[in-house]
Amino acid sequence: MSKNQVMQLTDNAAQQVKNLLAERGKPSIGVRVGVKSGGCSGLKYFVEYADAKNPFDEMIQDKGVTILIDPKALMYLLGTQMAFVSAQFKSGFTFTNPNEKGTCCCGSSFNV
Repeated sequence: MSKNQVMQLTDNAAQQVKNLLAERGKPSIGVRVGVKSGGCSGLKYFVEYADAKNPFDEMIQDKGVTILIDPKALMYLLGTQMAFVSAQFKSGFTFTNPNEKGTCCCGSSFNV
């Protein structure tokens, strides 16, 4: 990871973002990643299509995709790696975040 880069993607995550953007059928500049209140532990990650860069978004270029980081999430995501895991019954983006102090037992939320 670049010394100044907030977040990095695994090869699988970058490929999945490319696939999602290609299948969307509408131009997007990339995906936006952030955190919001919710879950057992207090915070949940979110990933959504980004049609435009908001004024204070942090823009990351990694492995050929553009990731916009919601400014309210920036301090929570420093050093995070975003991966994509595909299993028989569940597939999705996962986050390895060095700032996490704990997670809930279902794995859908965290606290810092």
